[in-house]
Amino acid sequence: MQLIGNIVARHKQGEQIGVTSVCSAHPLVIEATFAHALRHDTPVVLIEATSNQVNQDGGYTGMVPTDFRRFVEAIADRTGFPLERLALGGDHLGPNAWTSLPADAAMAKAEIMIADYVRAGFSKIHLDCSMSCADDPSPLPERQIAERAARLCRVAEDAYTGDAADAPVYVIGTEVPVPGGAAEDLETLALTTPEAALATLDMHRDLFAERGLDAAWNRVIATVVQPGVEFDHMKVVDYRPEAAAELSAAIVPVDHIVFEAHSTDYQSAAALGALIRDHFAILKVGPGVTFALREALWALDAIERETVEASERANLRDVTLARMKAEPANWRKYYHETGKALDLQLQYSLSDRIRYYWPDPAIAAAQAKLFDTLRTYVPPLPLLSQYLPVAYAAVRAGTATLDPIDLIVAHIGATLDAYHGACYRDA
Repeated sequence: MQLIGNIVARHKQGEQIGVTSVCSAHPLVIEATFAHALRHDTPVVLIEATSNQVNQDGGYTGMVPTDFRRFVEAIADRTGFPLERLALGGDHLGPNAWTSLPADAAMAKAEIMIADYVRAGFSKIHLDCSMSCADDPSPLPERQIAERAARLCRVAEDAYTGDAADAPVYVIGTEVPVPGGAAEDLETLALTTPEAALATLDMHRDLFAERGLDAAWNRVIATVVQPGVEFDHMKVVDYRPEAAAELSAAIVPVDHIVFEAHSTDYQSAAALGALIRDHFAILKVGPGVTFALREALWALDAIERETVEASERANLRDVTLARMKAEPANWRKYYHETGKALDLQLQYSLSDRIRYYWPDPAIAAAQAKLFDTLRTYVPPLPLLSQYLPVAYAAVRAGTATLDPIDLIVAHIGATLDAYHGACYRDA
């Protein structure tokens, strides 16, 4: 049976169970995800690519859907994670990457992308046509959003040629910032109303039926809503179950569909558990895990500064800041400070725009040199305790070595612990 569909079915039958969707294309994040799943015997790992990361034009990763699948599966093979427990998803699949084009041209590109994702074996497809194209009104009318989603679903169904039991499952709706995050600080955050959530479902159901997509509708497993969780550069809006109680109750009588919550990054373990309990059974995390990656890399940089002569250091942190300032396209519209305040945003913003820069050749070379240096000058335990206490505990417990990659994987694992505890509370 379809891996993610099975988890959702169990949730709808009353189990307090859910699935974590890790939205990242960074190899160390993906390796940490597999290592964590092996340690906890997690039954399903869901890795998702967004439409701006991976598409037929390469996205910002340079990968098309088949490339991304091979990339993830190679990491799974290297870590020993069984492929039969791996599910791949496509997030915000629609015209988002081509909104500068007229709608007809953008949707034609989106159709190619959807078909490519399905043919590449992605089994969870988020149909998101909420963004306005060059000749569209803004905001786009809800019916037009749903019509475009149904159009893309038709393409996906036609592209799938495998066993019916493994046919793609779908997610509809969007109540979140566009892929990449909100551009401004949060002032207010409006929850999706129960009426709006149910109206979205009704509209999509009717339009799917008009296109002969009744079988596909039975594989719609989730709708994206805003349960009251979000973050901006420096603060987090925490989940308040009492505020979302009516929204939570609204999905209970709806067959085979749960809520999907985006922007759950930085929520507490208790909040994540409450989200699963309240039927937000798919929890998306992206910047939260790459933020943990950056924390670990900065900690290793600090250890290098304390243990290695200046002439031999990689200076990863300095190199990264210099490259970000030299190539500001990925952060300019998000960060508006200057001087030291800008340095703080570039490094520590919760939106984690730094994640777009790790593939930069100069930064990648500095990271490789840092790893080599710390393999020569092995971090002493007291400094590990100072800068990477979670990894220190893993080393002391014998579940991690002093290799830099092991230390990073252990640190990212602490973020994943909260998600695993929420999704598999009884495990």
